[in-house]
Amino acid sequence: MTTLPDENIHPFRIRIPQGELDDLHERLDRTRWPDELPGVGWAYGIPRGYLKELVQYWRHEYDWRAAEARLNEWPQFTTTIDGANIHFVHVRSPESDATPLIMTHGWPGSIVEFAEVVGPLTDPRAHGGDPADAFHVVLPSIPGFGLSGPTQETGWEFQRVAAAFAELMEHLGYERYGVQGGDWGAAISREIGRRWPDRVIGVHLNLLPNSAATQEPDAHELDALTPHERKRTLASWERFQEWNRDRQGYADIQSTRPQTLAYGLTDSPVGQLAWIAEKFKEWTDSQGRPDDAVDRDQMLTNVMLYWLTGTAGSSARIYYERAHADYWGTPPGPSKTPTALADFPRDNFIPLRHIADRTNNIVQWTEYDRGGHFAAMEQPDLLVGDVRRFFRKLHEAAPE
Repeated sequence: MTTLPDENIHPFRIRIPQGELDDLHERLDRTRWPDELPGVGWAYGIPRGYLKELVQYWRHEYDWRAAEARLNEWPQFTTTIDGANIHFVHVRSPESDATPLIMTHGWPGSIVEFAEVVGPLTDPRAHGGDPADAFHVVLPSIPGFGLSGPTQETGWEFQRVAAAFAELMEHLGYERYGVQGGDWGAAISREIGRRWPDRVIGVHLNLLPNSAATQEPDAHELDALTPHERKRTLASWERFQEWNRDRQGYADIQSTRPQTLAYGLTDSPVGQLAWIAEKFKEWTDSQGRPDDAVDRDQMLTNVMLYWLTGTAGSSARIYYERAHADYWGTPPGPSKTPTALADFPRDNFIPLRHIADRTNNIVQWTEYDRGGHFAAMEQPDLLVGDVRRFFRKLHEAAPE
């Protein structure tokens, strides 16, 4: 049973009116499809043939009510912090001495990302693990995203979100806790650890901001590296150039005109699906379609949380707010909190240890041979194992 020490925290259940599902089905039936150049594959964006197949499945086979029921198995709550509604899942472990852990999603993700890791993390005894590795798990929806609903004022960039989530953990009665995240969740988690090292036991990330090669490495830099790190540095620079050339467009739009984008994505479910599903192909360890890397129903449930809450535009605003914040262009300050990185090879950038060590207290660095950006969905077992190993190491090193 979840203990709620704060009277401003309210129980929440997902209850989508049938009329909204009927409206979605009608819109899917009336999709107006664009033309497409022959033989270009994914080069110009998500192919029409694949998207039509996915829409057909969404319309006739995908079961939202089943997904809704599964989500409602988690204890969910809402609260107001700094004027914003915050929705969160709070699953307490049956192990009373479990470590509190707040895990934060990114864009275009949601709490759905963590469906396969919550059980093993909260109840390792029931999943063949050591009960000493148990966690009380908190999964917040970033303000402006999904079930938190749209934000009502400007300024909700990642540092403000970090402050809100630190306050959330305080409201839940957790004086010391771990943080975990990827994508925006990585920036938020690192910031919590950086600003509140007295509260945060450790920062576990599956993406490390500002750790890739963003300029061409010179001979002097390369000569100082091991052969392995030299090879990674050259690959990191190559992937960064590819990102700027072919993949940065979505972020530029969301950083400059999120409101204009919102009209199309809020009015067209196929538009919303395409905008997100493309990223599940490009950012994952897939062989040609998102379904190769992530469960199709899980991806659609993630899309549904954007569609049903109308948060395409408000979730995009986090890009705008960061790009227009006073600190934009200034690297984040150093963090002294113990930090772990689980590096999955098909993530958007290749992190470099010699860069990461400059501003982070890296105590665990693991490079995996499979997986991508959505680690909790793609490789849940690897992520769970990495999280367990990191916090076990911190507990063993802690003074008696």
